[in-house]
Amino acid sequence: MQVYLNGSYIDSRDAKISVGDRGFVFGDGIYEVTRVVNGNFFREKEHLTRLKEGLAGLKIEADISMIENIPEISRELIKRNNHLKGEAAVYLQITRGTAWPRTHNFPDPAVKPTLYLSSSPFSPHTELHKTGVDAISVADIRWTRCNLKTINLLPNTLAKQQAKEAGVDSAIMIRDGVVTESPNANIFGVKDGVLYTFPATNYILSGITRQTVLEIADAQGIPVSFSPIRQEEIFNLDELFFSGTTTDIQPVILVDGKPIGTGKPGSVVKTIQQEYNKLLYK
Repeated sequence: MQVYLNGSYIDSRDAKISVGDRGFVFGDGIYEVTRVVNGNFFREKEHLTRLKEGLAGLKIEADISMIENIPEISRELIKRNNHLKGEAAVYLQITRGTAWPRTHNFPDPAVKPTLYLSSSPFSPHTELHKTGVDAISVADIRWTRCNLKTINLLPNTLAKQQAKEAGVDSAIMIRDGVVTESPNANIFGVKDGVLYTFPATNYILSGITRQTVLEIADAQGIPVSFSPIRQEEIFNLDELFFSGTTTDIQPVILVDGKPIGTGKPGSVVKTIQQEYNKLLYK
């Protein structure tokens, strides 16, 4: 498999970074994952816009040319890896770069950021979209800049592992008594036909798929309330679902072993799934 690293397309087994790379020693970087269907990049501009916001948020100084070249690099990569047909995902990561000695403050003068991209085949969770998934509730112990898509994912990893060990698909993260998101997706609840989701603040990553769901809700006349779902309200909901680049629109039918609504995917999530698939596979 070919990857792109700092100006070169190379075999993934030969790709290497310095032990002084700040992404390696500090988790000092950001990333994006873009869905590709038959060579078409879904919401690529939106991903690149968020990439720029992440770089600005971490104060990583990347040349404009580096960002402008990403679409071309991505397309060359999926071509080299034979991912032009079917479904794939392109992973993109930018770290602050390599600097010596290891110090907490930023390198001065600034060093050149490390740019890495890879592509891989992707199989959507089609059956889970039909049947729904189960989840457990866990404490949201992440930092308070969740709006930045950083490579610091240890709390997310621990939450996902906790769900795996509990024998369920994912987790519902709770901060200060309200639902924020899952370890790798945004969350929507439905009550009496109204869509509820945590507002776009620093406590969640406002996902590209989340934004697409909001566009669909507007087009379909589904009311939206940017109001956090309180923990004690979870089991009063009619529907609950995740949204994400590799999650798509995924109904949640059980939380902590208790059913949500009827215990089956509801009409609102089915409508959003249908409209989302029209956009993704057009």
